[in-house]
This record gives sequence, C-alpha cells and structure tokens, in this order.
Amino acid sequence: MNYRYFTSESVSCGHPDKICDQISDSILDECLSQDRNSHTAVECLATANRLIIAGEVKSCAKVDYVSIARRIIRKSGYTNDIYNFSFHSPVENFIHQQSADIDIGVTKGGAGDQGMMFGYATSETEELMPLPIMLSHKLISRLDNIKKKKEYSFLRPDGKSQVRVVYEKGKPEAVDKVVLAVPHNREIANGELKSVLWKNVVTPVFSGYGFQCDEKDLVVNGTGRWEIGGPASDTGLTGRKIMVDTYGGMGRHGGGCFSGKDPSKVDRIGAYAARFIAKNIVARKMASRCEVQVAYVIGKKTPFAKAVETFGTEMEDKRKIEKYAWNLLDLSVSGIISAFDLLRPIYLPAACYGHFGRSIFPWEKIVN
Repeated sequence: MNYRYFTSESVSCGHPDKICDQISDSILDECLSQDRNSHTAVECLATANRLIIAGEVKSCAKVDYVSIARRIIRKSGYTNDIYNFSFHSPVENFIHQQSADIDIGVTKGGAGDQGMMFGYATSETEELMPLPIMLSHKLISRLDNIKKKKEYSFLRPDGKSQVRVVYEKGKPEAVDKVVLAVPHNREIANGELKSVLWKNVVTPVFSGYGFQCDEKDLVVNGTGRWEIGGPASDTGLTGRKIMVDTYGGMGRHGGGCFSGKDPSKVDRIGAYAARFIAKNIVARKMASRCEVQVAYVIGKKTPFAKAVETFGTEMEDKRKIEKYAWNLLDLSVSGIISAFDLLRPIYLPAACYGHFGRSIFPWEKIVN
C-alpha cells in the first residue's frame, strides 16, 4: 500500500445503476425461491421514463418480471412524476431462454463462463475491508435511511458518497475529504442541506470508526444544487458499479459483474469464494493484507489457476498460507455453492452497499 491518499465511492439504492442491480437480483431471488435450479443472467437499462429488462433465464419458476421491476422502483423512492421516472413508467421485457450451448456445461456442474476473479482483505477495519469503501458505504446507507423520516422529506431519490483517506506507512491515519451528493427540493439551500448531512450522516458514521473530519472538508453537491436525480438524469445499467460492489478500487476486480447472475456464474461465486479465503487468511493473522485469484473455464468444474498475494505483509511462511488457503474451501462450482448454500434467495441485499464486509452474507464467515 504505497498510496499517500486513497479515495473510494459508494452510491444510493436510488442511483440509476443500483435500481438496475436490485431489479436483476430480485428476479434472481424470485426464480430461486420457486426453483433452486434456476439459471439467470438478467440485465436492466433504466433511462428517462422507461425501463428495459433483457437477458437469459432457464427456470420452472413463474415470474412476473414487470411487477418485480415496478416494486423495486417504488421502493427506491420514485413515486413522483416530477422525476420523469417512476413505478408508473413503461417497462419492456426482452428476457429469453438460456443458450443451449451454455446449458450443456452448466447442467453437468461446470462453470457458466470463463474468467478470473479476485478476493481481497485487509486488517485496517473490523470488517477486514479497506477503510475508504467502508466509510463510503456507511455514509450512503445512513443517508438512504434518513430519507425515510418525515423531517427530511426534502431529500429525493439517488445519491453518492466519496471519502479520501490519508495513509501513513500503509495504515489509515485520517480522513481529510468527504463528498456527499443528494437531490433535494428547490426550497432548501445548500448550506442548510450541508448542516443536516453533517449532523445526521457524517458525524455518526465517523465516530463509529474512531475518525473525525472537519465540517469545512465536507463537500455537498459540488455544483451547488441538485434537484432531479435518477434515470432521467443519468441512464442506469446492471453491473456498472463493480468497484462500489467490491473494494472501492483497492483490490483488483476480474471484470464481470455480480447482479442478476445465478450461482453457476463463477464471476459471482468465484469472487465470493476468493473473498472468503482472503478474509480468513487475514483473520488468522497470517498476513495483514491478502488478495486471492481464481480463474475458470466455461463448462469445467474446478479452477484452472489460483494464487495468493500478501504484498509482503505475511506473518507465516507463504507455503503454509497457500496450503491453508486451498484446504479451506472446495473451489469447484458445486463446492462453493454447497459451502455457502447459494441456491436460495439471498441476493437482493447485496445489490446495495457492497457484496463484502457485511456479516449477513455466508462468504463473510470467519472459520474457527
């Protein structure tokens, strides 16, 4: 870790990309709730007054895709036509059957695609995650929560957070910049908005992590005003926030997104497995930073490549660390699915605030 400063961002559940992620994962959850053998690869595009759903599904489930989409849009706060996007907006469905060529390998327990996946862990937070992304997630999660309170009804759907952390010798020493962006009613001034966010969002989150920041270092809505957010202002796509979903840019990412993909897709479960291994290596104090890579071939059950990197922070012999890593988890597709019980509807919560660093997910478990 040679950066003097490191910055990460997170986005609201009402962000256009996250609306799409949530719809894709809600469809996956509904398919799995009816048919554990469902295979899905669902993508969404949200734009001004329109949502498009596309992708491939193989399932015995009877799913009302349009109703699921409208429910998520409404839950995300898009209930007013002033946003030029709401749960009343037209929804077009272009989902079709999964390719038979892909199904040949998947049905036999093979990977649903090729690719490389990474998992990362660091001792700098209790969650064994990088501090910049964890602070960004906590800020935007708290912002989303206060939007539900009547006294903050001037806050509108959508939003972003960004945090800059100062590092000394690879360890976080201070937070010196915070950015929050949130749409709001025209009547509220930026100064008043900043005061509300400082008191009700920034201060509680930072105190929970033992850090402080000066209010003058908080930037709220960089242009000075933001009244209308959402897909009418910025088109959304499933899977576009892969750095938000993972490690905020500090750990590598293989490139494939997660949302809308069933557990046969290794770009999802391979990343979960790699995080599980990396986290347990750091939790056992074998290293203070760890990154694990796995790589798969479509139709094949086990990875054709795997590696562990500890960035010179190892406190055990590297061969001992590698032996522990590869004995910790069966990295075959069926092995990962079985270890984490993944053929069940658990994916919607991961579509906001990151897939890692949250104890609600089975791949975050620390083994004894």
